[in-house]
Amino acid sequence: MLEIIYQDAYLIAVNKPAGLLIHRTKIAEEEEEFLLQKLRDQTGLYLYPVHRLDRPTSGVVVFGLNPETAAKLANLFVSHDIKKEYIALVRGWFPDEVMLDNPVKNEKGNSREAQTLFKLLECYELPIATDRYATTRFSMVHCIPNTGRWHQLRQHLAHLRHYIINDRVHGDGKCNKIFTEKVGVREMFLHAYRLTFIHPETDESLEILAERPVHWNFLNDLSCS
Repeated sequence: MLEIIYQDAYLIAVNKPAGLLIHRTKIAEEEEEFLLQKLRDQTGLYLYPVHRLDRPTSGVVVFGLNPETAAKLANLFVSHDIKKEYIALVRGWFPDEVMLDNPVKNEKGNSREAQTLFKLLECYELPIATDRYATTRFSMVHCIPNTGRWHQLRQHLAHLRHYIINDRVHGDGKCNKIFTEKVGVREMFLHAYRLTFIHPETDESLEILAERPVHWNFLNDLSCS
């Protein structure tokens, strides 16, 4: 059952599990489960998508409950009047803060300007050798995109060489192998944990939070460096 984290007469928000597509796509025609259909079946409501998360990304996804609200929400995303915040687990020890203004490529391979603010939250170390290093170092990073490009955070962190753990497209294969085989986690560590915006129908200030999924729980047993 999907975790509903906010609902009113106009919109509904859920905490999307990692690995679940939001809706049917030609890229994954073999898939039979989708967030949109599962939520429709669970609630009995007709839902209108307004934004998306990548398949391996977890976190807050909002749907409109009528076409008018959905259009208003979609416009808020386009105009960047919705603040999106993520956390990511990345390779290496990250700097305290990085403001990256660097183009990324869209699905067709065309470059688009993109800006993201990154802030270090915690550094960790696993007693597992990586290449010539005796341990595996990684960081939890707060990510605030100022633009909304395809795979923006994943491409920006790859550009910084602080690859997201278990990113199979833009990540580091050796580091992914350690987490898959030694830690026992295959899911990607990118989570959309907060959306903040003005409700398009009530003018209420909304903050919608999504708890980290269970594959992050191994961090509970680690001490920060």
